[in-house]
Amino acid sequence: MSISDHALNVDFPDFQHVILELRKSNTAFRELSDQYDKLDKKIRGLEVREVPTDDQHFNEMKVERAHLKDQLYRQLSNRS
Repeated sequence: MSISDHALNVDFPDFQHVILELRKSNTAFRELSDQYDKLDKKIRGLEVREVPTDDQHFNEMKVERAHLKDQLYRQLSNRS
């Protein structure tokens, strides 16, 4: 099983400078990105242990990660 890294700077390389700027200057963005990073690491840990992808809780975590990423992307694209 291939495990993808979904860190913000990997998925949004064009926004790396904006990510750094917002993490320093915007508490809400920093907290949201910390929440995203924590959830992404948890999901990747489960993937490494080859948890079945049809597990309901696992899929719910992936959906939550996608929603967080959408929120973060909106903030990033509004700043660039």
